[in-house]
Amino acid sequence: MVRPRLCRKINFDPEVTYFKPQGVPMQFLEIVDLTTEEAEALRLRNIEDLEQIECAKRMKTSQSTFQRILSSAYKKITEAIIKGKAIKIKKI
Repeated sequence: MVRPRLCRKINFDPEVTYFKPQGVPMQFLEIVDLTTEEAEALRLRNIEDLEQIECAKRMKTSQSTFQRILSSAYKKITEAIIKGKAIKIKKI
């Protein structure tokens, strides 16, 4: 049996939920889904410029889980930029 997913603390609600390459209609783009917890991890680490330990505390998760969330977010954003895909921030 799979362990139930814990609730993570998300302190912001993004107003903009889609990003796409300029000049390409959405109908021609693949979409990469970025979760709100991944967006929050990026915000805390890169915009708030907090250390990983503090970020994990604020999200009420372990440091290793925070690192996995952050790595997943980096991978998705890199894929979208390199391969010209749209990014959708979706609530889970």
